[in-house]
Amino acid sequence: MDVGLIGRAAAMFAVTNVDDLVLLAVFFGQAAGRRGELKVVTGQFIGFAAILAASVTGALGAGLLPEGAVRWLGVLPVLLGIRAAWQAWRRDDVEPAPASGVLAVAAVCFANGGDNIGVYVPAFAATGPAGLAGYGVVFLVGVAAWCVLGRYLATRPGVARVLARWGHVVLPVTLIALGVLILTGAF
Repeated sequence: MDVGLIGRAAAMFAVTNVDDLVLLAVFFGQAAGRRGELKVVTGQFIGFAAILAASVTGALGAGLLPEGAVRWLGVLPVLLGIRAAWQAWRRDDVEPAPASGVLAVAAVCFANGGDNIGVYVPAFAATGPAGLAGYGVVFLVGVAAWCVLGRYLATRPGVARVLARWGHVVLPVTLIALGVLILTGAF
């Protein structure tokens, strides 16, 4: 697997899922014991698998576009970045209080990841089958790492407060930069 692809995939996962990390910390804070924590992890994997499935489906559909048109899908992350910046400026980006069951965690993950699909589709469409598999593997490893880190953060309230305070600033900047990279063909 290409080291550059691994780095791009890891960076893309991290910046598009900062908000999920905060939510995971909240979920783990609400979980009661090992059984509750297992529900959080299971729900997160189910929700993220649905995001990946939707993104791969969208990318495969993008393969039907004329050559050279795929890079224009980079407009999506730019628009999502502008939207995220607008929400951050207006402070409308308050997340709902999550529930703790498997399906509730999965539903919150998927609903919260709707913007991720808009970022992943153009990136997936711009890569071949091996790259697509690489993204999938890196993203699933990222979900596992996020679960471990979310559990850790659940026991460190100060860290969770910092992520909640600044995550909304990092996301729009990164989405716009990612979109520009896709538009220019550098991705």
